[in-house]
Amino acid sequence: MGKKTAMIQSITSNLIVESIEKCLPFWVERLGFEQTVSVPEGDKIGFVILKRGEVELMLQSRASLAKDIEPLDGESFRQFLYVGVADLAPIRKALEGWPHVVPERTTFYGAREIIVKDPAGNTVVFSMHA
Repeated sequence: MGKKTAMIQSITSNLIVESIEKCLPFWVERLGFEQTVSVPEGDKIGFVILKRGEVELMLQSRASLAKDIEPLDGESFRQFLYVGVADLAPIRKALEGWPHVVPERTTFYGAREIIVKDPAGNTVVFSMHA
C-alpha cells in the first residue's frame, strides 16, 4: 500500500436529550464547556456544540433529531461517555453535591473513576490513569 492518509479525522459525541436547557448547567457551569454553536428549535434550543479546549461535544434534542433524521424518531437513546482526564481533582470539585452512580473507585486496571449521570440520564465516566 502507498502512503496512508487518515480515513477518520475526528469523532465527536452527539448526545440525544429531551431538553438541552436542562443539560447546559451540568456541561457549562459545572464542567466549564463553552457553547460555541446554538440552533433553535421553535422556542427551545434544538442543537448545540460545546467546547472546552480541544474537546468538543454536541447535544441535540429529540424534537430536533425527529425533524433532522425522521427514521430515528421514537428511537431510545442512552449514551455512555468515557472521558479521560489528567487529574480528577477539578472534576471532583466541579461535581460536588452531584449524585454519583457509584462511589469514586479504582478499577482493577488501575484507573481512578468518578461516574455520574448528566441531567438527560447519560452515564459519564471521568477516568484518570495513573
